[in-house]
Formats: sequence, C-alpha cells, structure tokens
Amino acid sequence: MIERLKCAIAEADAIVIGAGAGLSTSAGFTYSGGRFEKYFSDFREKYGFEDMYSGAFYPYQTQEEMWAFWSRNILVNRYMDAPKPLYRQILSLVQDKEYFVITTNVDHCFQKAGIDKARLFYTQGDYGLFQCSVPCHQETYDNEQAVRQMLAQQKDLRIPSELIPRCPKCGKPMTMNLRSDNRFVEDEGWKEAATRYELFLLDHKMERILFLELGVGYNTPVIIKYPFWQMTYQNPQATYACINFGEAACPKEIVNQSICINADIGEVIEQLL
Repeated sequence: MIERLKCAIAEADAIVIGAGAGLSTSAGFTYSGGRFEKYFSDFREKYGFEDMYSGAFYPYQTQEEMWAFWSRNILVNRYMDAPKPLYRQILSLVQDKEYFVITTNVDHCFQKAGIDKARLFYTQGDYGLFQCSVPCHQETYDNEQAVRQMLAQQKDLRIPSELIPRCPKCGKPMTMNLRSDNRFVEDEGWKEAATRYELFLLDHKMERILFLELGVGYNTPVIIKYPFWQMTYQNPQATYACINFGEAACPKEIVNQSICINADIGEVIEQLL
C-alpha cells in the first residue's frame, strides 16, 4: 500500500489534501493525557474535567473564568508548534506538486509549517480569530495580542474583567471563530479561501488528481470525506487515498481507485519520505 501511494503521489497532476483531527493528534496535538496535565492541571483540580475538549464546553459561571481557560487553550493549540514535525513533512511531500489543502482543523498547523495561506481552506474557523458572539457583523479579528495579555494577567484561573474581549461595534462579548452553530462568521478571508478551493477543483477536474485524506473521521464527513468519494467516482483518473488509524475505508464503488491505510499518519508519512 505504501508503494502504491508513493506512485500515486509521483504520478498525480494535482493533489488535494483533506485533513481532520486525526492528523493533529498524530502530530502530537493531543487534548488529554500528559499534554493536558502539563498545561491544565490547575483547571482539572478546580473544575474536575479531564481533557481540553471538555474544558471548552464547561459551564463556567463567569466570563472571567471562561476566558482564563480559553486564552490558555488558544495559546497551547494555536500559537505553539505541534510537538512533532509531521506538518512540515507533509509539505515536503507535496511542495513540488500542484496542491491544495482543505481542513476542518482550527489549529492552523499547516500555515505554521510554511504552507501558503492561499492554498488553504479552513472550513470550520481558526483559534486565532475572534468574532462577535451575536454576531452583529461578518468580520473576524486576530486575537494573539489579546490572548497573550489575558495569559499574562490571569490570577486564580480568572482574567481581569477589563480584558474580556468585546465587539468593537455592539459591545457584546466576543467569541471564538469556530463553527458550532449558525452564528459562525464566514468573513471575506473565508469566502476567498472557499472560492480558491472550488477553482482548484475545477482546474484539475478530469486530470490525474489524488485526493489524500488524512485523519478525517465521521464527525463532519460531508465536508471532506463524502465529496472526496464522489469526485473520485466521477473521475476515472482520480485516486482516493485514506490514512486513518482505525477508520481507513472506502465505498465499494471506488475500491479499485482507492488506497486505504489503517495506520498512524506520522509513521506512514515517514515511510513515504
């Protein structure tokens, strides 16, 4: 299977990478265990949750407490580099090809690894952006400075009230630019990225295109997985490759065009290199 994938990459006219949470997990961005304990043991002791994901949904009683958690969560999972060099290795694998990346991840590891933002479509948002919680307008705001200020000044797992981020237009609290309901802001950057992705697919529609799916589960399969299957089925020259530990599969209609590898993504990429 590794050799087949190596050949598919070499022979492809274009590559579309579809990345899900499993890719960041393989790169070391784990939300529980030792990494959680390292950065959030004080939150565990106070609130009782055992992983960062649960911390994100915890019903904090105040905005000051909520932003104490979220500022640290954003720093750890957006502004720190992944523990392993997996994203840079993926870039080295495709950098000489025509390629595009669509991802449901919000940690922006691709961009941090050096992939041009113009080749990225981050469908579900970005930990590095705030938006109005209402929202009263369709804009997003870079949050790094605000996040670092919250971290520097938080005490007893609370931030000072004056640091609660507020919408510059309506004054209501800001929230993360993450798709969780119909209040998600699709700003101009998001729309431009969506258009670039659509044009890339059109430009390479009937070429030898490799749909390389990395760590995509069944949480939101309609964004990456199902379209990859459909586009492979519609193009006899296309190849669908899925690397996913425990969830590597394809429909029978495209089995002869598919390469499914049930293994850790990092190990497979190292073998390909």
